[in-house]
Amino acid sequence: MEVAKVLNIAFIGNGKSANRYHLPFVLKLPNKFHVKTMFSRHLKDDWKRIDGVHYTTDINEIYDDPEIDLVVISTPPKFHYQYAKEVLGHGKNVLVEKPFTQTVEEAEELFALAKQKDLFIQCYQNRRYDSDFLTVQKVINSGVLGDLTEIEMHFDYFRPEVPQNTHGFSQADSFVYSHACHTLDQVISLFGKPDDVHYDVRQLLGPGRMNDYFDIDLYYGGLKVSVKSSYFRIKPRPSFVVYGKKGMFVKETKDRQEEHLKMFYMPDHADFGIDRPEHYGTLTYVDEQGKYHEEKVPSEPGDYSRVYEDIYETLTERQEKTVKDEETILQLKMLEEAISQIKE
Repeated sequence: MEVAKVLNIAFIGNGKSANRYHLPFVLKLPNKFHVKTMFSRHLKDDWKRIDGVHYTTDINEIYDDPEIDLVVISTPPKFHYQYAKEVLGHGKNVLVEKPFTQTVEEAEELFALAKQKDLFIQCYQNRRYDSDFLTVQKVINSGVLGDLTEIEMHFDYFRPEVPQNTHGFSQADSFVYSHACHTLDQVISLFGKPDDVHYDVRQLLGPGRMNDYFDIDLYYGGLKVSVKSSYFRIKPRPSFVVYGKKGMFVKETKDRQEEHLKMFYMPDHADFGIDRPEHYGTLTYVDEQGKYHEEKVPSEPGDYSRVYEDIYETLTERQEKTVKDEETILQLKMLEEAISQIKE
């Protein structure tokens, strides 16, 4: 029996992104991936080092290592394009945190270079495996809501200190780039390219400050999908509200993986990220016989390791990429258009 190949991974960036949103899920898959090298320009002890992993401040130890099968870029967004181009230039496959790049032009260049070199490159869209999003898909696919008319998606915070302490505008660090990249991808993965888009992107503290609010409406025939987010929501709106001609579904709370990760409660626990009954969404609809129903819907389990399982199948079995190049390009076009509508 042939033994499955274990792929060696290296990380460029050893901060919160790598240690909170990547490593716990890669380490769940020891039969598929081995984390070999972690690079950071300045190695600190903010995060516990992993036994058996080589930590370095010399990026050439990644570039010149023929055993590295995949490089994950988990740096601040402004460095994504630079490092991705260098990784591809050294003949290695690459996974890039979101937002993938700052511009469509940069993304198209990277996709073309990867194709030229027959290499893999993809954006890390882990939110496709959020519990709340997977549960919404389950309800939609069941058909009980009938034809969809409206979907509201909210990603709210009450963190006024963040924009209040930021006295300048940065596209790379803008709220729409750092958070709409989650929800816009979810919409695109479900419905594809919209017929029309309306943008309302603001700096609530005024010109010359950070972007801290967005409300983006995407239209698909008779369906309107609204993606909304703000730093000034003292009580968050429901994560999802889905309306159809026969009913509606409300999921109040978001996926719990991030909540658990922040508490250092890791995926090796059986109940990691799992919703309790009080987190379940409410489905209300009228059936074919005209009978009224209102019921709780058990949440689908979220699991960010599925991103890496998909990548493994792509790299070892040539399975089609889960996040298509054209989906990433479409999202970046929206982000560029959104950010262009506010004044620095």
